[in-house]
Amino acid sequence: MILYPAIDLKDGQCVRLYKGAMDQATVFNDDPAAQARAFADQGAEWMHLVDLNGAFAGKPVNGGAVDAILAALDIPCQLGGGIRDMATIETWLSKGLTRVILGTVAVEDPALVRQAARTFPGQIAVGIDARSGRVATRGWADETDVMITDLARAFEDAGVAAIIYTDIDRDGAMQGPNIAATAALARATAIPVIASGGVSSLADLIALRDCGAPLNGAISGRALYDGKLDLARALAALKT
Repeated sequence: MILYPAIDLKDGQCVRLYKGAMDQATVFNDDPAAQARAFADQGAEWMHLVDLNGAFAGKPVNGGAVDAILAALDIPCQLGGGIRDMATIETWLSKGLTRVILGTVAVEDPALVRQAARTFPGQIAVGIDARSGRVATRGWADETDVMITDLARAFEDAGVAAIIYTDIDRDGAMQGPNIAATAALARATAIPVIASGGVSSLADLIALRDCGAPLNGAISGRALYDGKLDLARALAALKT
């Protein structure tokens, strides 16, 4: 199971939100590229990037910070936030991203997800962010009646590389991931699932790894910044 350190970008800085609230952001580093290098130096094999401003604006906002991170790393990176048309997808992939994450458009324009997955095989992921099992869009500001499992299954024949599932109420709260919901989603779809939200300890990672469902990986942010989770130790544990 892959551990993806998270770098969430707001106003050019590396931050973490509490339960998705933009007004509850804690700045951890004003040099996102340096933070990315630090994670890579500890052995990270992937990086998870989010343009938080872009998620609300509907277009890339923290492009400079993402460019700096890509220039600093030689490991694969995936990015979500404000990616809502083919031109933006193509631009990001041409800059060296390994994978882009489509969230809002997966609900509002599923045909775009299918087109992108055909055009860029293996490089398109779907971000499913949810509260109480229902998908939220536009930077988690809009809640829909779409259920997570229904949305995931809708793309099973589209060639999507992965689903990043975030339980919003666990994100940044250091309360542990929603293992039951994550495992249920992984069992319900053939698309590889990456867990996000609430991973706060090595025990959480081991619990996800051993949940009995075929998870591709887990994303962690605040726990790494707070020192509650040692990245090098966690990576070693997941390889055993």
